[in-house]
Amino acid sequence: MSDKRTLSVILGCGVVAMLCLGVVLVGGLVLQQIRTSLPEALLSPSDPVEPTSVPPTETPLGAQVNLGTLFTPFWESWRLLHEYYVRQPLDDTAMMQGAQEGLIEGLSQAGVNPETVAIPSNVQPAETLSAQAGTPEGLRQLFLPFWETWQAVYTLEPRENLTYEALMREALHSMVETLGDPHTAYMTPYEYQQVNSSLEGEYEGIGVWMDATGEYLTVVAPMEGSPAEAAGLQPGDVVIAVDGEDMTGVDGELVIQRVLGPEGTQVVLTIRREGVAEPFDVTLTRARITVPSVIGEMLDEDIAYVQLTTFGSDTASELRTTLNDLLSQDPIGLILDIRNNGGGYLDTAVQVTSEFLTQGVVLYEEYGDGTRDTHQVLEGGVAKDIPLIVLVNEGSASASEILAGAIQDHGRGLLVGQTTFGKGSVQLPIALSNSQGALRITVARWLTPNERDISTQGLQPDVAVEFTEEDFDAGQDPQLDKAVELLLALTGVTVNN
Repeated sequence: MSDKRTLSVILGCGVVAMLCLGVVLVGGLVLQQIRTSLPEALLSPSDPVEPTSVPPTETPLGAQVNLGTLFTPFWESWRLLHEYYVRQPLDDTAMMQGAQEGLIEGLSQAGVNPETVAIPSNVQPAETLSAQAGTPEGLRQLFLPFWETWQAVYTLEPRENLTYEALMREALHSMVETLGDPHTAYMTPYEYQQVNSSLEGEYEGIGVWMDATGEYLTVVAPMEGSPAEAAGLQPGDVVIAVDGEDMTGVDGELVIQRVLGPEGTQVVLTIRREGVAEPFDVTLTRARITVPSVIGEMLDEDIAYVQLTTFGSDTASELRTTLNDLLSQDPIGLILDIRNNGGGYLDTAVQVTSEFLTQGVVLYEEYGDGTRDTHQVLEGGVAKDIPLIVLVNEGSASASEILAGAIQDHGRGLLVGQTTFGKGSVQLPIALSNSQGALRITVARWLTPNERDISTQGLQPDVAVEFTEEDFDAGQDPQLDKAVELLLALTGVTVNN
């Protein structure tokens, strides 16, 4: 098995965290840009829709804070949810209670029980706080309990890592959670930055694939041309300290955040390597890393293999380049691997799917008012005739399911693997004011060409093949092996052992 196929097996198992992301949950199908079919109000100057690199303002407790500015992202989110969320009407009382519960949780973590704490006489009345925070006139009575709870904020002593903005974000996060939609969510500034990095294919760090599931971060492979490669990091290297601080017992995602950092800055990793008696330090200078979303190679059986890791802004062009290169080598068939691909841009999903279909519908996008958009196959696909197998599993979600569903409905190829995730909705991410993250709103559901709604149930593979931990430990990939077997049978090719 070649190095690339080994990496494919590891990624296919879902145990690898990309150090570029901090998290692997790119999760979901998002609109690459605001659609013209959505109301023009989304395009108003008061609604920032582009991500920003400006760091969010953080006001420590005890400092002067403008409640109107502080709660602008909160009321933006309230309005956007009421205008564009796919399921209406919303339960305003439940949303207010959710915001209050989030605030109570934030206060509790700071050691304050708002039900028992004595409110100082110099704290303004709840009605005054509500007006200062820009609470809409029609909501002031409803939100009075929230502002009564907010009074307890002024009893807190200044402390490190607790700001007015953090408490507002707790309230906002909990308010959005009351919708009961796992795909509609508030994203903190950090989470929004990571999602954008994953879809844009660039980030600032050291350029290495890491397994974050063990006791320590473990190197899977350095990226070609990266600082990690230049520093000599090797597969199997274990990161036991970062900048001299022991990482024993520290959550892998938190360790990843410590390794990430601005281009040009340095980080020191303490490495434990098999066969080397003592741990040693490696100093790396962070750089801007470009992460490929398409990996391709020719397998020994003259079969082309392509893996898509996301549906980002460059995926369609990367795929076209990869396909042209592989098809020039006259393969007998193509295996398209979208296991553990959590999705990405809807437009990219249409572009990618169009590489494999001649004509017809890719998907239907259906809004809450019953109207729908039909997304047709784009002309010019380069892999419309080659025998095709698509590898899927429970981590294949959203944009991956658009591709797989269209391939299956058009009878273009076989799905091999396990039932997909089952995410049949479309999200619109909108950046909030003051660099306070973003709101990701479910604005539509999508249907396959045969008008199947795959929400919660996913797509059933044509050929079901399990992938167990024992397979992974043994370096085996039975799903890939089955795909090769099926392609050889379809094309009538005999392999001499």
